Amino acid sequence: MKRSGQHLLIDADDTLWENNIYFERAFHRFCDFLAHSTLNREQVRAALDEIELVNIQLHGYGAANFGRNMVECYHHLVEREIQTRDAEFITGIAREIMQHPLEIIEQVPETLAYLAGRHDLLLVTKGNEEEQRNKVEASGLRIYFREIVVLREKDPPAYTKVVREYELDVARSWMIGNSPKSDINPALAAGLHAVYVPHPRTWHLEREPVPDRDRLLQLESFAALRVYF
Repeated sequence: MKRSGQHLLIDADDTLWENNIYFERAFHRFCDFLAHSTLNREQVRAALDEIELVNIQLHGYGAANFGRNMVECYHHLVEREIQTRDAEFITGIAREIMQHPLEIIEQVPETLAYLAGRHDLLLVTKGNEEEQRNKVEASGLRIYFREIVVLREKDPPAYTKVVREYELDVARSWMIGNSPKSDINPALAAGLHAVYVPHPRTWHLEREPVPDRDRLLQLESFAALRVYF
């Protein structure tokens, strides 16, 4: 049975367009440049994760901050004398993430066009505000959303604030996304419904178990939203 007149809060990165694959490619280039003699890629990633988890609290998300984190990781792990051009090369790897053309996920525009005719759509993402808004404009998808909301973090208080600021009926509000940590679990904790659309390349720091709740719907693709909404 299709629902009508719902508030659909829709994630952006890895829900509407590809994102994490470019960070993964940048990480592998970083590992090649680091060329550590004993640490494998998993061990280098573990070291980078520690740095990211600390710096996210200070600087947030985004490609520019990812570049800063890789530079710090390089200084921590490098086995050779550090050159000035090293940091420039690493930050250049991160800049290429922002310069890559957006790759819209299959059937997203058609699905948004359908949903926008039946529901109230808000794009709710997190990260660097300038980076995220630039991606929204480049995507050509802005026309389908009442509001673009860029949060520093997606946690239960942030979702509660969005509901209050945009005068949403929480009983008719759904957060739709690929990240259990940011899209699904905190939205459910804030009293919203959620639609989990898994992505095979979701950032590993965004993965968590997803609870079995009656307010949760799991779909195989974004396009499948047309069946339920």
